[in-house]
Amino acid sequence: MWDFGFNDASTGATIWATIALVIFIGLLIYLGVHKTIAKMLDERIRKIELDLAEAEQLRKEAKALLDDYARRREEAEKEAQSIVDAAREEAFRLTAEAKDSLEAMVARREKSVTDKIAQAEAQAIAEVRARSADLAVEAARVVLTRQMATKGGALVDQSIKDVASKLN
Repeated sequence: MWDFGFNDASTGATIWATIALVIFIGLLIYLGVHKTIAKMLDERIRKIELDLAEAEQLRKEAKALLDDYARRREEAEKEAQSIVDAAREEAFRLTAEAKDSLEAMVARREKSVTDKIAQAEAQAIAEVRARSADLAVEAARVVLTRQMATKGGALVDQSIKDVASKLN
């Protein structure tokens, strides 16, 4: 066939392969395969751009959510701190009230005990006085009875004389 002056078979095969490749590429261009490939690449680029835009939108939404949750967390921490502070103040107030109440109760009980002791002391003194008075009366009765038994007549005579002298 066509030899082109080359004695080497591999050189001829290379030339024919190059000619076939050029014809094949020309045929692909003629049939518009490059337009189809370009269209497919354009669609792929558009899809990638849409995916990137969607990813950017999702990133923005995620950042907004993250910022919102960070803000909420800070608010919750502040609220928790204010609750803890309020509870601490309430505990201090209740402790102070309990201390005051306990002191008042101790003072009332102390006064009550002091009053009971004073009352028992007064009652004991009154009982001792009453018993002493009873003993004194009893002793006086015994003494008077004995004196009346021994000196009763003389006392009556003396009393009569005293009354008579005072009447005169």
